Amino acid sequence: MKKIILCALMAATVMALTGCKKNEVKIAGDAVEALKQRGVFVLGLDDSFPPLGYRNDDNEIVGFDIDLGKEVAKRLGVEFKAQPIDWDAKEMELSTGKIDCIWNGFTITEERKKALSFTDAYLNNDQVVVVREDSGISTLSDMVGKTIGIQSGSSAQEAVNDNPDFAAGLAKTISFRDNVTAMNDLAIGGVDGIVMDSVVANNIINESKNPFKILPESLAKEGYGIGFRKNEPDLCNAVWNILKQMKEDGTVASISKKWFGKDITVIE
Repeated sequence: MKKIILCALMAATVMALTGCKKNEVKIAGDAVEALKQRGVFVLGLDDSFPPLGYRNDDNEIVGFDIDLGKEVAKRLGVEFKAQPIDWDAKEMELSTGKIDCIWNGFTITEERKKALSFTDAYLNNDQVVVVREDSGISTLSDMVGKTIGIQSGSSAQEAVNDNPDFAAGLAKTISFRDNVTAMNDLAIGGVDGIVMDSVVANNIINESKNPFKILPESLAKEGYGIGFRKNEPDLCNAVWNILKQMKEDGTVASISKKWFGKDITVIE
């Protein structure tokens, strides 16, 4: 009997420490109850990452991820708060309790999964290179001897590192606080190209009307997920299950169509 009880306790412990599972249906736990007691769901984001999360002309934080987060908070029965953070220190912002999750074009990587509880991917993305139309650059191989810009703390750097031939040919890499600033530098010729998320690149190009283009070759394919503290898989599960419910009832599709013209999400 003691062995049976011990095995049951060990199994329960393993389940509690496991990251977010896509088939988990439980929407309860200490982290969820603590969130409800606080009464507010704080989403950490880079507020210059359109169209997922950014400031509009009225200085309001809006975007695709923001609309999703607001609906999740509503279904959790709490208030919603979008909290801008230093993206280069996002994991520290989460660990110190300033935010409840990192949710803003946050790429799922094996390294990050070791430190965080992650949902499955809700949106797919590519790391691409953006250049000026008059640059004479048409392919990744044309970037040899050129200078690129990258947002500090983003997965763009990993994409470059994972393409050693491309990285070795570059003359210089410059870090920027955010992609909007990087694109402004590209416009004035400070850099020859920007490695960034295709979702954001397409949006900035369409909105700014600047003479930019995206090179056809992708440096990396990736998925966006939501990151939570490693010891709070129950909150991760709760949010993911609500997103799946929102997918089933058409809410996700409606929000996606608002921002992208169609449902581009990959929630199953």
